[in-house]
Amino acid sequence: MNWSDFYLLCFIVGFSLSVLSFLAGAVHIHLPFRLHLPFHVTHHGGGAGGGVKASAHIPWLNMSTLLAFLAWFGGTGYILTTRSQLVALAALGFATLAGLVAGWLVFRFMLKLMRGGDSELSDADYRIEGSVGSISVPIRERGTGEVIFSLGGVRRGAGARSDDGKAIEKGAEVVIERYEKGIAYVRRWEEFTR
Repeated sequence: MNWSDFYLLCFIVGFSLSVLSFLAGAVHIHLPFRLHLPFHVTHHGGGAGGGVKASAHIPWLNMSTLLAFLAWFGGTGYILTTRSQLVALAALGFATLAGLVAGWLVFRFMLKLMRGGDSELSDADYRIEGSVGSISVPIRERGTGEVIFSLGGVRRGAGARSDDGKAIEKGAEVVIERYEKGIAYVRRWEEFTR
């Protein structure tokens, strides 16, 4: 195996796995088996504490950047060894540089995609008390019904009771006063707007 064969093999592997990865993710083509590497290339991190950052941690060494490096390294090396009169060491240097630049560009692109609309989430975004919702199952006098409300951008439902024990009809807008043992105690929205 000479240098041009090595570069061509790198290009074929990097390019074909990039295409396969694109088809598996974008077009939802699934393989009949699961492919697991014996080592972890990426690291999935999460934050803890008062405020939670709504972005994913993207490591610089991941499968996309690795495949971009391999494809550009192989393609550039193959072209330089077959079409130019460069010394093998110079071709290796240029091929490595081309692979690193391609991997860096893919990494920057992924960062822009993942961090495009990030915003800080606070504990108040997940606080049930004070949420506005509507009654989906009527609450009888001193009985239980159901309230539908939005919390953290997700539509949720919970058992509901009237805070003052009065009946509330289906479709009424309510505010959740407190939340205890899986039951939301609600009041009519009109009571807050008077």
